[in-house]
Amino acid sequence: GHLRTMTDDGETARVVPIDGALDLHTFAPRDVKSVVEEYVRAAVQAGVTEVRLIHGRGTGVQRSIVQAVLERHPLVRAFADAPESHLGATVAVLERSGPE
Repeated sequence: GHLRTMTDDGETARVVPIDGALDLHTFAPRDVKSVVEEYVRAAVQAGVTEVRLIHGRGTGVQRSIVQAVLERHPLVRAFADAPESHLGATVAVLERSGPE
């Protein structure tokens, strides 16, 4: 499946493949929260049970935003820093999508 992301001005930004990894470097910082929320929802619908969100190390702001979204998201069972990424990515375990 694919996720069609929107920017703040309502324009379609891009189509993102739901393949278990999302590189957030290509999104504007203000869009990261909504993109992560939508990506998790779309991944569960697509039957993906684990996703890697690549936010980079930087100052840690993006990581904080990503992990705050994951903490509140009802479809996220658990998340942790990806060990090999040195805080540059977070792995989230998602609920399995049941029959609607």
